Amino acid sequence: MEIFYSEWNDGRVCRFDEGESGHMVRVLRHRSGDEVLAVDGLGTLFRCRLTSDSPREAEAEIQSKESGWGSHPYDLTLAVCPTKNGDRYEWFAEKATEIGVDTIVPIIGEHSERRVFRPERVRRVLVSASKQSLKAKFPLLRDQLTVKDFIAETAMGGETLKLIAYCFEGETSRVSVKKAMEEYGGRKIIVLIGPEGDFSREEAEAAIAAGYIPVALGSSRLRTETAGVVSAAAAYLRYM
Repeated sequence: MEIFYSEWNDGRVCRFDEGESGHMVRVLRHRSGDEVLAVDGLGTLFRCRLTSDSPREAEAEIQSKESGWGSHPYDLTLAVCPTKNGDRYEWFAEKATEIGVDTIVPIIGEHSERRVFRPERVRRVLVSASKQSLKAKFPLLRDQLTVKDFIAETAMGGETLKLIAYCFEGETSRVSVKKAMEEYGGRKIIVLIGPEGDFSREEAEAAIAAGYIPVALGSSRLRTETAGVVSAAAAYLRYM
């Protein structure tokens, strides 16, 4: 199934940028009159008929639309520290999108080796992964925040299941992420994942004070990007 991304539509016509148009016309050889499928990145699938096969700006007439196409029955935010190797973060973003995530927040911790996050490449990954996995809604990629700022921002979310995964043993015992999600009756989840050097104890204490539950992701020590993917999979298997 070929899916194209239309950043602009007025309810009657979808337009495609040069990248999508070139792929549609030059690579896949679509011509005027062909049926094409388009998504708006906000959750709607459009079934269209191509009216202009310009490789610079193709246009298609909307025949029908379907809201919530490829959606999942939960709202998952993964606040994950950027990895030293940027390719690994892109891999995490791709796989989390394929599984199902709503918001990705790059958070900068006290032990973070990468302290400046550049979002352009990751946004392209989110679009590509969403289309590949047949999702009409793309994850929101937020601007970077410090760990403590994000914790303070989410401190009042009383109905949200808030989880933090860290490696060191503290005074607070950890429960399995599977158990925490199974015992939760709602559908809005936030998971904090630290950098290669883990969260600082002060960050973990601030999170717990703000209502975050310490969780374990299994007996293996996972890389940051793998922990993010495991958290996405845990939510997916809990609700799907």
